[in-house]
Amino acid sequence: MHSRPAAGVGLALLSAVTFATSGTFARSLIEAGWSAESAVIARVGVAALVLAIPALLSLRGKWHVLRSNATAIGLFGLLGVALAQVCFFNAVRYLPVGVALLLEYLGIILVVVWMWLRHGQPPRRLTVAGSVAALAGLAFVLDLAGTADFHPVGVLWGLGAAFGLAGYFVLAGRVDPRLPSVAMASGGMAVGAAVLLLIGLTGLLPLHATFGEVTFAGQPTSWLVPIAGLSLVAAVIAYLAGIAGTRILGPRLSSFVGLTEVLFAVLIAWLFLNELPTGWQLFGGALIVAGVALVRLDELRGSPSTPAPVTPEPELALDGR
Repeated sequence: MHSRPAAGVGLALLSAVTFATSGTFARSLIEAGWSAESAVIARVGVAALVLAIPALLSLRGKWHVLRSNATAIGLFGLLGVALAQVCFFNAVRYLPVGVALLLEYLGIILVVVWMWLRHGQPPRRLTVAGSVAALAGLAFVLDLAGTADFHPVGVLWGLGAAFGLAGYFVLAGRVDPRLPSVAMASGGMAVGAAVLLLIGLTGLLPLHATFGEVTFAGQPTSWLVPIAGLSLVAAVIAYLAGIAGTRILGPRLSSFVGLTEVLFAVLIAWLFLNELPTGWQLFGGALIVAGVALVRLDELRGSPSTPAPVTPEPELALDGR
């Protein structure tokens, strides 16, 4: 029994490190001529197909639950999948992967604002302190002193990803506990891919891709390598490991462990892309991570977080990228 929390932490860390690879895989496709929208469609479309079988098996005898949650799944696909990922992949066109992900994680602070304005739940002191630290860190990450290249378009895309992530967390908190998490993940990714494809076919979104050689980790390789990485590593493995970790740790604690994704993303981008933020940006990133951690810690203090058995299915605690 004592090994279950350790296994849960291990699965949550596996989910974080595999999610953290998405920006690096996407960068190789985008630099080869792929639009961010095409990369997202390929990633979530393939992942939705791979997860379709376990999703269908999990829904046996629960089709009425799927029907009653169709709206929630649709919104999850639009915000947590389509909006968050398109904005994040566009952000990495202009910004280091770590900086883009730090901007996206500000979505957790936006949730605090939403809960205050919409539901009249003012933040407690620890949440206020965390929010202030995160906003102070944002100033360093954006390098307002001007010691690094400042790309306002990339920043806007990163903040758009933050809104998508905030929408994900708000929706995750309302998920019907009877709805299997793998069904929510597969359905949401299918909706996200379908919506982006339909909009792209109208010409409102750029859909272009190249099917030749790309450069990944400084080496020429087939375009199938980053596609496989995005869909199988950064989506299927990431989601399944996150779901399994959530079952052991509970959604709040597992999402707290998931904050390590930012650190993994910076490390992976450094190893494979030779891309490292400036010293001040790293300092700002540390402030943002610390601030978000304080907000998460305040949530953990506000409700019991004892690991629960596998009855009923928990809410998703993944970050929707």
